[in-house]
Amino acid sequence: MSTTKRPDPRLIRTDDSWLTLPNPHGVPVELCAGPDVPIESAAVDELLTVLETEATLRTLAAATPGLEVEPRIDRVVCTPDFHKGAGIPIGTVLRTVGALVPQAVGNDINCGMRVEATSLTVEQVRPHLDRLEQHLRHLFFEGGRRIGLTPAHRAGLLREGLPGLLGAGVPAGARGAWAQVSAADLDGAGLHAAAHPAASAEGFRDWITSGSDTGGGSGGTSYDSIIGSVGGGNHFAELQYVSRVHDGAAAYAWGLAPGRVVTMVHTGSLSLGHQANATGQDQAKALWPKGVPAPRNRILPMLLDEAGAARREKYLTAFANAANFAIGNRFFLALMMRAGLAAVAGDVDARLVYESPHNLLWPADDGTVVHRKGATPAGAPDAAAPFGEPVIVPGSMGAPSHLLRGLGNARALHSACHGAGRSVPRGSAARGSDAELDAFLEEFRVVTPLNHRDPAVAGRRDIIEAWRRDLKQEAPWAYKEVGAVVQSLEGAGVAMPVVELRPLLTVKG
Repeated sequence: MSTTKRPDPRLIRTDDSWLTLPNPHGVPVELCAGPDVPIESAAVDELLTVLETEATLRTLAAATPGLEVEPRIDRVVCTPDFHKGAGIPIGTVLRTVGALVPQAVGNDINCGMRVEATSLTVEQVRPHLDRLEQHLRHLFFEGGRRIGLTPAHRAGLLREGLPGLLGAGVPAGARGAWAQVSAADLDGAGLHAAAHPAASAEGFRDWITSGSDTGGGSGGTSYDSIIGSVGGGNHFAELQYVSRVHDGAAAYAWGLAPGRVVTMVHTGSLSLGHQANATGQDQAKALWPKGVPAPRNRILPMLLDEAGAARREKYLTAFANAANFAIGNRFFLALMMRAGLAAVAGDVDARLVYESPHNLLWPADDGTVVHRKGATPAGAPDAAAPFGEPVIVPGSMGAPSHLLRGLGNARALHSACHGAGRSVPRGSAARGSDAELDAFLEEFRVVTPLNHRDPAVAGRRDIIEAWRRDLKQEAPWAYKEVGAVVQSLEGAGVAMPVVELRPLLTVKG
């Protein structure tokens, strides 16, 4: 699998910020990437396969007489972190007309990021990193999260997002993460969406009633192993500080100043997203016209017609439930980061800077649907966001992250990247240099379920080797250089840098 700064010959560079991808389906496709951003040929292969869905939509239209709108792929934009995914490249923004495509969002529905600015400075936190690492390992991996939920909390979250969760009240005598809830958490400010309203959550009845009951009956508080989980892959919770300010006015408005400690959380809907996507696949298969061959790329769109409304709604309800769960999960992970800081530095105030989704779809009244897979909204300044929509672009583990302000670029479909993007596949990265990993671990703290400094663990070579392989898959050399990615966004007029954030430690599942 090749990754090179010399563009794939199928891509045509139109200026320093944009490339186009001619294709036999005539779909307008543009890729936002400067000359210094490497592009995987395998990702281009995958995207061309996705574009076959345009032919699928024509086939569906021919088999479905009476459609008011001819379904089509209207436009595709790829962000600078564009790289191969599992059927749909990461960093793909797909706008359709008259149809939606569940696979263009995928399993990890509403994967996204949450950034909070704390009342602490890096000078106040740095001396306590040893103790903080211990506290965070306990909170995240050793039973310290203590996120007790009643069925009312669970159902409220899945139907009404954060307002539904917090409307059920903080459990009496709450400890762990719950104890960090503040009045500021109740106003919903700083969220791209506080909720994705759903009429029902019956598809997740097992989770609503799950956990070990400690309250004496079905209405009691219970605990489960899902809520408050970081997840795997590139998901994380990170402690950072503001190392550089590019836009003083925007930084001030967002509560950021040099040395200010912030927390960044990246995770999604976990097993609930997988279940919702499976629901989408089942409903799309049930709607597929009899006698029409399945598409070669196995991508099954759902037409926005009246005949398919009931099955489509079943998917969209499960989709909303999973999206709401992801918002709640990030909320609790942020509370756990607050709890860790409070344990070593005293009382901590935290203010939400922004919470932004990556994997969602946005239906519009004109029959278009924007699907973002590993891409984030980058809306223009308006009354609610006078500096533009915040755009969160993390670097690789141990590298700087960036907050930018969106400019609402229509050419980019009002979208930006959600990170640096992989440059090396996970399998290849796992075979990376041991010396490089050792050098990285000398300089940076990674909090994982396994404490590699524990003498009892260090003597187990099999366990340590598996742990090292997992870390290599997310190590800095597996990702593009984030500076070039951010420069691409700036050069294309997609988003402008506000602050740079340096990491102090990362929590990985």
